[in-house]
Amino acid sequence: MPGLRESLDLIRMVRPDAGTAAIEHEIAAERANSIGAAEERVIKTLALLRDNPADRDAALGNAQQAVWAYFVQRELIGFRRHAEVIQDLKIPGEVLAGLGAVRK
Repeated sequence: MPGLRESLDLIRMVRPDAGTAAIEHEIAAERANSIGAAEERVIKTLALLRDNPADRDAALGNAQQAVWAYFVQRELIGFRRHAEVIQDLKIPGEVLAGLGAVRK
């Protein structure tokens, strides 16, 4: 009975692309998982900002950081336009105005 390595070698000989298909599928799943987690962070930080926190500056900074990280992740996987996301998530202008800013 052939082992896993021999089976994979045989599959690669018959279908060379099959060897990379599994890893490409896992990469796509990780990208989807990552972008979903980033969007959840945006939703959570925007909700905290809308709830009028005691430390509004910190909440605003957290929301700006989460939105910026989300936009970077979107751009890394090929989504260059963010207008629909801004509208769907109701990202306020004050958050957008501070994207990429470094706070002390």
